[in-house]
Amino acid sequence: MTMDKLVAGFADQLKEAIEIGRGISLRPAVAEIRNIVVSGLGGSGIGGNLVAELVGKELRVPFSVNKEYGLPTYVSENTLVICSSYSGNTEETLAAFSDALKANAHIICITSGGKLLELCKQYNIDHVIIPGGNPPRACLGYSSVQQMFVLKQLGLIGGKFEDELEATIALLEREQDHIRTLAKAIAAQLQGRIPVLYTVTEMESVAVRFRQQLNENSKMLCWHHVVPEMNHNELVGWRNDIGKWAPIFLRSREDYDRNQLRIEINKGIIAGYAEHVLEIYAKGESQTERAFYLIHLGDWVSVYLAELNGVDAVEVKVIDFLKNELTKI
Repeated sequence: MTMDKLVAGFADQLKEAIEIGRGISLRPAVAEIRNIVVSGLGGSGIGGNLVAELVGKELRVPFSVNKEYGLPTYVSENTLVICSSYSGNTEETLAAFSDALKANAHIICITSGGKLLELCKQYNIDHVIIPGGNPPRACLGYSSVQQMFVLKQLGLIGGKFEDELEATIALLEREQDHIRTLAKAIAAQLQGRIPVLYTVTEMESVAVRFRQQLNENSKMLCWHHVVPEMNHNELVGWRNDIGKWAPIFLRSREDYDRNQLRIEINKGIIAGYAEHVLEIYAKGESQTERAFYLIHLGDWVSVYLAELNGVDAVEVKVIDFLKNELTKI
């Protein structure tokens, strides 16, 4: 399936993800859960970052996202480890799964199959199976929603997120034509430039997702940073007008007031070194709605930029090459 059709079906994916989540049955943890680690990379890993931000204020235990071989040494029988690998064959996540077994952690896996599913069956590990056959980056709805249902089933969060997801679906369906029109306009301004994404810390996962989609779909370099941290370092780097930067502020009217003031000052400074400074305001009543709105908009921007750049949004041959080279060692 082409990437534009996959992006167009995002609201339907969220609907299906909710149904999958409502149908899962997990065993309770034997030991008290004192911390949570989600292990996943790329399209599978970004779901963990997103969920950490969306439920962070409700959780009473630390939530971290691991994007490395193995796991932190603090992982123990009191740790919930969620291994997220869309293909089920991500070697870093498989290494983390092995470490989680050794630490006697409470493990739950989210995958479409592969070696991870085989290991779940071998060791009698609870798992959630999501639909396979697509690029992992096109399945963020599946992976992120299942993580929230896992947390709910284990009594770590309540069910408020379900109502927020339902509202998110309605928002995306209602705003679909506007989102696509806006995305085309943004893509036209980004063509031939290097996007520089800024947002507040509470929405960093949205910027990371946007950057990753520009990398993989549009075949473009990009970077991101967050306010207020970038005001203590990166802001000084805006010194030279070389004409290729495209700064974009991903905003919400609910952002902390001091951060909104910082962004206004930043815009004025950066405008002296960039031809255009773009800002995109999220829509939605909850952080969940606003995050998914911006994610969906960014996905469409990446698709339209792929068209403008004359590249196949699905193709990731260089990543395939890397994986093949690793199998030789």
